Amino acid sequence: MEIDTARLSQPDRYKLLIGGIVPRPIALISSLGASGVANLAPFSFFAGVSSEPMTLLFCPANRLDGGMKDSLRNCLPRDHASLLSLGGGHPAQGEFVVNIVSHAWATRMAACAEDLPPDQSEWTLSGLTPEPSAKVHPARVAESPLCFECTTERVIELAPGAPAGGNIVVGRVVHVRVREGAINERLHIDPAALDAVARMGGMGYCTTRERFDLPAGRAALAVDIGP
Repeated sequence: MEIDTARLSQPDRYKLLIGGIVPRPIALISSLGASGVANLAPFSFFAGVSSEPMTLLFCPANRLDGGMKDSLRNCLPRDHASLLSLGGGHPAQGEFVVNIVSHAWATRMAACAEDLPPDQSEWTLSGLTPEPSAKVHPARVAESPLCFECTTERVIELAPGAPAGGNIVVGRVVHVRVREGAINERLHIDPAALDAVARMGGMGYCTTRERFDLPAGRAALAVDIGP
């Protein structure tokens, strides 16, 4: 099947992305609004960017009415054009935390996708535990074995005001908290201790419990990984 993406609706393009880009790691983003309401929301369009500087990204889409989701608004830098056009105070902190999600509390992560009014917090709904961060204002998730505290480097709005329009939030990692026992003295993180879950297509999830090693380059061709 050959597919011309220009002929597809946005929902159909979305289905191809989430069904084909798998598994996708989950960033449970904690952020803080100007009114003090703490927000917690999961995103699976999430990736590392670089180690120099240490940066990562996540991609919150616009709401179906074209408006910004709370996570995006909270993470905008204070001098971002979308904020300046609003006038008045800045409803953003320019900070966020990426909390890696473990299997043990995946259901509470999924509960954070509930569409709540801006004055209600997903922390209360999910029962997850806020823990003070070391260098940013939004709290970390105490249950998470690995948390990246970030300041927003930049936001790229791909389709401002468009329903489901894409946005890229690039964050500089300023502090990392790793649970005791999940990392060794060489800073190697134990994947079993992390026990991370990931998104598949639709409402599907998967674990990261089945793993295998491969050498890089030509040597990988000599390895039998089975069917």
